[in-house]
Amino acid sequence: MGKDGTGQGWAGPARMYTSSTAPVCMRGWTGVDGILGFVPSLSKLRKSTGDDWIDRVSHLYSVILLVIFAIVVSTGQFVGDPIQCWCPAEFTDAYEAYTNSICWISNTYYIPMEDTIPSDIQARQDREITYYQWVPIILLFQAFLFKVPNVVWKLLHGGAGVDLSKVVKLAEETQCSSPEDRETAVNHLAIYLDKWLSTNQEYKHNFMVRARRNVNKICLNCLCDKRQGTYLIGLFLIVKILYLVNVVSQFFILNAFMATEYNLYGFEYLEMMASGRPMRESPRFPRVTLCDFQIRQLQNLQRWTVQCVLPVNLFNEKIFIFLWFWLVLVGFLAGFGLLKWLFYQIYRNNKVQYIKKMLKSNPEIRDNFSKTDKALCREFAENYLRNDGVFLLYMIAKNATDLVVTDLVYEMWNIFKKKVKHPRGENNFPNNANNIDDMEPMSVGEKEPLNYSH
Repeated sequence: MGKDGTGQGWAGPARMYTSSTAPVCMRGWTGVDGILGFVPSLSKLRKSTGDDWIDRVSHLYSVILLVIFAIVVSTGQFVGDPIQCWCPAEFTDAYEAYTNSICWISNTYYIPMEDTIPSDIQARQDREITYYQWVPIILLFQAFLFKVPNVVWKLLHGGAGVDLSKVVKLAEETQCSSPEDRETAVNHLAIYLDKWLSTNQEYKHNFMVRARRNVNKICLNCLCDKRQGTYLIGLFLIVKILYLVNVVSQFFILNAFMATEYNLYGFEYLEMMASGRPMRESPRFPRVTLCDFQIRQLQNLQRWTVQCVLPVNLFNEKIFIFLWFWLVLVGFLAGFGLLKWLFYQIYRNNKVQYIKKMLKSNPEIRDNFSKTDKALCREFAENYLRNDGVFLLYMIAKNATDLVVTDLVYEMWNIFKKKVKHPRGENNFPNNANNIDDMEPMSVGEKEPLNYSH
């Protein structure tokens, strides 16, 4: 049904949209999606496609992996017997149950079998293992840290004035549509993106605007400035940094949590495998430990030392050696992804080449691509699409196909050429104007409305 209740279409400022072809970003909320749409914390934290596969390795696959490990360890702790202690013969069943419980909650310590148990109580306490009860909690905390950058991205990227996830989703849905519906959907999406890009253009060109633009260039477009067309790419680079910082911090967190040099654990394991030595019990995850506890009998305190088995450490050892290699892999990918995007920002010609590639993928343009079009292509990429527009097209290509982007760029190219051919003012894209320093500031009231001619 349309908004007017007649079922005829969606009334909009530019054209009419049928309910079957309206852009996702403009549809009404219905059903469960409509209910969740009124709760920002829920609607914004749902899974989206507004990122690349390297980010999903961190915020999706790593989180799933850590949650599974937490469930496995928790099952071993709460379903089975996490600890079994060898008690003296005179202990009753109640004494044995008490011994197992007190040794589990009060920590045990590891002394190799060939070493003598120290008589100094403080020396024993210095060797206590304090982490094994809290392994499920630390795994869930790690999963939370892996999700934080994605939460930041989802909560803040809407500040660019466009819902990236819904735009990408709409582009994905066009792949399964009929040719007519696909053409209509791509056309609607091009109109929507043109309005977004035009709305975010600078309308003032005074000293402060020029200074902000220069600072943004020095910072490799990392400043989240919607008017400069760097909000999305700037936020994306910041989130990329957060992903890398998170992985590095995980090693320090595990070092502090286990009170061992966990950052060297993987190297030691590789050295053992390279030397051909059999895999022995690790002192980081001992399976046989010692436990001291006291029993008060009237006015007397009697100290006992028993030997305990920690079956849960059999799982912990394998889990954390796998996590070491996984963190290294995720850290490498996060660093590679950050450097790749920084390179894209440093080498500015990448944007022009990418758009030219998409344009020439269309036979109608490839066969008639003149020298004038080549000059317009740079203007189209740098001053019309700008960084955020090219970034959005790149996200669509990564999550849908290049075919959708080719059609979308073609539609936006036609809109752009109509604006250049029939300008509404002296200069539609003043970022590239030769006389930019002499231009008078434009007031908000002087900004002309958008006009689409189709």
